[in-house]
Amino acid sequence: MNALILIAEDEPEIAEILDAYLTREGYRTYRVGNGQSALDVQPLLKPDLVLLDIKMPGKDGWEVLAELRRRGDTPVVIVTALDQDIDRLQGLRIGADDYVVKPFNPVEVVARIGAVLRRTGGSRAEPVLRVGRLEIDTQSYVARVRPSESGEPDGSAQGGVELALTLTEFRVLAHMAKSPNRVFTRSELIDACLPGGDALERTVDSHMSNLRKKLDKAGAADVIAVVRGVGYRLGGA
Repeated sequence: MNALILIAEDEPEIAEILDAYLTREGYRTYRVGNGQSALDVQPLLKPDLVLLDIKMPGKDGWEVLAELRRRGDTPVVIVTALDQDIDRLQGLRIGADDYVVKPFNPVEVVARIGAVLRRTGGSRAEPVLRVGRLEIDTQSYVARVRPSESGEPDGSAQGGVELALTLTEFRVLAHMAKSPNRVFTRSELIDACLPGGDALERTVDSHMSNLRKKLDKAGAADVIAVVRGVGYRLGGA
């Protein structure tokens, strides 16, 4: 079946416009007018993506987004009139997959939803990814390097070393872990892991440098390889 989009929007005209454009593109939709209703129906409907306004009666979008992230990794696209950088950063920090400012072009919103669904695979992804000794929990946003089979000390408790990653570093690691040994170009990593589309390729290099240092410190050196002239590859640890 086509993807189901949960539209959480308290302005009926905007909700109707989004509903109409999404339906025209073949998506299934379900509309609610406040944050609590979105949280009530989400476990029942199991939508493939939530289109979320921030300023809603009762629970606002920030509370809804935080709760959705505690529950799992259902993709969320924020659509809001809040256009300050601090608002955008807060949304991405809590775990939004994209952020669209009102007034918007509904065609662009539909295109962004399609892009998010393509890169996330909807909400049906495995919650825990394992590549070698790397273990990445996409629901709790925790990544760790498990102890080596030899039992050699690696400076951690027996559960392994938990990596202190930024949200972007976690996104990059989880995205690459879904396709081990595949080479990702910088532009692919920008599209998949840095919502907003205004990041530069050198920004990716900076994030990757920090990520590799943290992996090295945790005893997983050379897990991420630089493929000269192409991009980066994640292998076993």
